[in-house]
Amino acid sequence: MSVDQSFRPALRRVRVPAGGIFEGPRVLQRLPEGAPSRPYDLFGLRPLGRVIGAEIDGVDLGKPLTGELRAELNRALLEWKVLFFRDQDITAAQQREFARNWGPLETNPLLPQGDSDEVSRFSRSAAMPGFENVWHVDVTFRPNPALGSVLRLVRVPPVGGDTIWADMAAAYDNLPADVQRRINGLRAVHDFVPGFSRFSDHEFLAARQDEFPPVEHPVVRIHPETGRCTLFVNQSFTTHIVGMDRDESDELLRYLFVQAHVPEFQVRFHWTENAVAFWDNRATQHYAVNDYAPEVRIAERVAIAGDRPF
Repeated sequence: MSVDQSFRPALRRVRVPAGGIFEGPRVLQRLPEGAPSRPYDLFGLRPLGRVIGAEIDGVDLGKPLTGELRAELNRALLEWKVLFFRDQDITAAQQREFARNWGPLETNPLLPQGDSDEVSRFSRSAAMPGFENVWHVDVTFRPNPALGSVLRLVRVPPVGGDTIWADMAAAYDNLPADVQRRINGLRAVHDFVPGFSRFSDHEFLAARQDEFPPVEHPVVRIHPETGRCTLFVNQSFTTHIVGMDRDESDELLRYLFVQAHVPEFQVRFHWTENAVAFWDNRATQHYAVNDYAPEVRIAERVAIAGDRPF
């Protein structure tokens, strides 16, 4: 008995709100188009994710880097966006010297300092909870945001306190083509006030306003070394898109902010004693999970001065 294949039952008329992230395959491209995947000769590398995150074995961050080792680590950084080093019993001075292999270090007078003005110290406890649990890019309120950061955990809580990074080139790659066309060439304003006002003293911030005026950056940044298009807006510091109606700007930014939330673009790192993370601030966003209270978590960060996004 034949069945009439032309008959299809009608579906009820329903919809979900537009502008979200929907199920289906993702474009997961780790390297620039056409770039070969090559092995590493001077250390072991274990991927933690498909496009982002790798653990490095066989490198002592307390020792000076040779030119060859620095070049190979930089290639790994560009490929994996964030590198993790475990069992690194190093001092803050050695942490700074390692970071200087990538350029001059920046200072951040808005954050508490460690043993020098180049070290930012994040001491979190029940009395001083963390406020880094939002997807963000470090210091995009500056004309030249940081190239990258080296983070060392001084005290690790017994449970929780992970950090998550997202690959923002993958986030851009997976935007619908019409959205990519819409945002290419747009510029957005970044300001330190919104992100810091939620946990900093009003008078302290008011005194810094002239030092850190709002700046403009492209919504889509071209990575200066890989050439990849990278989504470059973040919820901590991006306030609006230049030349766009405020409601339209808010709607578009909310949609772009949420792109960092896709797990396929992320790597989550569980900290252990003497672990270090080194990430490319030009290519990623990160989120410090605040789930360890009332335990103490202390971290020290060194940031490498960057260039002006284009």
